[in-house]
Amino acid sequence: MKTSQLVLGIESSCDETGVALVLSTGLQVPALLAHALHSQVEMHQAYGGVVPELASRDHVRRVLPLIRNVLQQVQRQIEQIDVIAYTRGPGLAGALLVGAGVACSLGAALGKPVLGVHHLEGHLLSPFLSRDPPEFPFVALLVSGGHTQLMRVDAVGQYGLLGETIDDAAGEAFDKSAKLMGLGYPGGPALSALAVDGNSAAFALPRPLLHSGTLDFSFAGLKTAVLVQAQKLVLANGGDAGDARSLASGMSVAFAALPRLVRANLAASTEAAIVDILLKKSLAALEQTGLRRLVVAGGVGANRVLRNRLNAECEKRQVRVHFPEIHLCTDNGAMIAMAGAMRLQSGLQQPSTNYAFDVKPRWPLSALSQSKILDSILRNT
Repeated sequence: MKTSQLVLGIESSCDETGVALVLSTGLQVPALLAHALHSQVEMHQAYGGVVPELASRDHVRRVLPLIRNVLQQVQRQIEQIDVIAYTRGPGLAGALLVGAGVACSLGAALGKPVLGVHHLEGHLLSPFLSRDPPEFPFVALLVSGGHTQLMRVDAVGQYGLLGETIDDAAGEAFDKSAKLMGLGYPGGPALSALAVDGNSAAFALPRPLLHSGTLDFSFAGLKTAVLVQAQKLVLANGGDAGDARSLASGMSVAFAALPRLVRANLAASTEAAIVDILLKKSLAALEQTGLRRLVVAGGVGANRVLRNRLNAECEKRQVRVHFPEIHLCTDNGAMIAMAGAMRLQSGLQQPSTNYAFDVKPRWPLSALSQSKILDSILRNT
């Protein structure tokens, strides 16, 4: 293997097309040279969520121009790429196939090896892209899309599951609550923007499993409580039973007609409940493992309230907390290139010149762990 390798990363698991170049020297954390991202948010807004077929078609249009873009940023030629990493899963099958197909076709044309990367491992290792990268071992709070998990991370590929959601994930709680409030797509950022003007203590919403004694999460009950509270507010402000029932299907015209402060108070109370659960479980995981370093990764990691509260609580406990840069919290090619480069550096995976490919729309992160025994021990302590 060369002393240094130029790794191209391609991300296409859902509604962002991301491409990046990372330089791996084998001695230090790989360096991000360039990245480019196209978000499909505007295209999907009209439908209130991601339309898989439209997502796949847009990836087809965007991926090659983005590859040219990152190469131009650093004045490199495509022939100089040593390895092409791509998201193999989990994600939308059609969207994944676009990235995998492009990666393997380029690899075959250039005679370069390819490497399939786990999307969640990309998020898990994304804080290594920041100006203040973590050191192993650490506790990781992974809050990405439909995933909310606490992991013990001892090295690349050594992941022990500490706790996970038993129903909805934190991101789903944000998005579903925002939808019933009529805030559109993507719901999480819209709910947080409205919450800025509200009182987080205005409504006493539940914190499911907060005192369960486990590190598992549950958000479905919170989402239901938000719906019930929204219905009460509509009825209290002159709406009828039909208006209240319509909230459950996201037809929240009646809720949108409420005074802004009332809506902001419910948004702020919802955000506070989600953040409370994530905060308390993360602190409990640190106490249980005895580790002094916390990594937060995934789209919800961009939430301002979560960042502020974790920073404050970890500082009190003299625990280091690491986040990816805000623009690298959502899906992106940089995290895929980084994860691929770190797996190569660690010797856990070798790139392949067999260009037949498949994708894994459902692919648990635990399948990558080099320590399944550790996984079992952690879950039963």
